[in-house]
Amino acid sequence: MARENGPVCRLCRREGGKLFLKGARCDTPKCAFERRETPPGMSNFRPGKQTDYARHLREKQKVKRYYGVLERQFRKYFSMAERAKGNTGEVLMSLLERRLDNIVCRLGFGQSRAQARLIVSHGHVRVNGRRVDVPSYLTRPGDVIEVIDRPKSVQLVKTNLEDTRHEVPDFLSFVDGPQPAGHVLRLPEAVDVSIPVQTQLIVELCSK
Repeated sequence: MARENGPVCRLCRREGGKLFLKGARCDTPKCAFERRETPPGMSNFRPGKQTDYARHLREKQKVKRYYGVLERQFRKYFSMAERAKGNTGEVLMSLLERRLDNIVCRLGFGQSRAQARLIVSHGHVRVNGRRVDVPSYLTRPGDVIEVIDRPKSVQLVKTNLEDTRHEVPDFLSFVDGPQPAGHVLRLPEAVDVSIPVQTQLIVELCSK
């Protein structure tokens, strides 16, 4: 599982935009990016003109940090996208959106993707009636993701649902009840990605 041992707010400042790595806190005045939009490092540092390679790299790093994947995982997804039919960049983003930890986060079960990864790895959710504790599990259309019937698990998810109030994307449907659940209606498309991404830059960089 990908982990950031340092302050995650520095990552948002480095990429020049909110990555929502702290969930609901990112929408409050306590957000570090709102208070300091400058890149981390020397306070009087003035960056020069960004090179083409830097633009390509920053776009890839932004996506990796947003979804919480490591370089080896990212390369695996890119290889899968290259072999698949269709636009490589769009297929890549679809694969990342299909990750179980991302689905759990977008359903509102977790306040952030980091917390969603813990919820999955600690066995709080089931997929099609079977407990899955692998955050990178790729969901498919028709899959049903539900909280296991355990008081602590249900309470944790319901608390997050009350605190975050996520807007569920069109490719998912949320079912409220004693055991909150979600359905994967279709494969995610480019319009379903929750951050602005120039996928062409990533494809050009990873294809070299």
